[in-house]
Amino acid sequence: MAAATIPPWILRDRLFNWGDRTYVMGVLNVTPDSFSDGGQFNTLETAIAQAKNLTAAGVDILDIGGQSTRPGAEQISLETEIQRVVPIIDAIRSQADEKL
Repeated sequence: MAAATIPPWILRDRLFNWGDRTYVMGVLNVTPDSFSDGGQFNTLETAIAQAKNLTAAGVDILDIGGQSTRPGAEQISLETEIQRVVPIIDAIRSQADEKL
């Protein structure tokens, strides 16, 4: 069976031509109870610094997560997740170069 063809995406000045190469995603957890990093990046300053570290390391896509997936984590409301994630996205976009 042939793989499905996904049309290319253009996001800002980046072309994602799916199937041509592997893209690397960096995960930035902005939760206070993160399973992987213990909540190290849940302030604007630390999140921006980590986003810059991830892009300097060569990630193509930045996934910013506001809901912990650790075992036993409490489900948060959509409003809480938005309050955690959107200010970080806004700050990263306003302070970052075109790659972010």
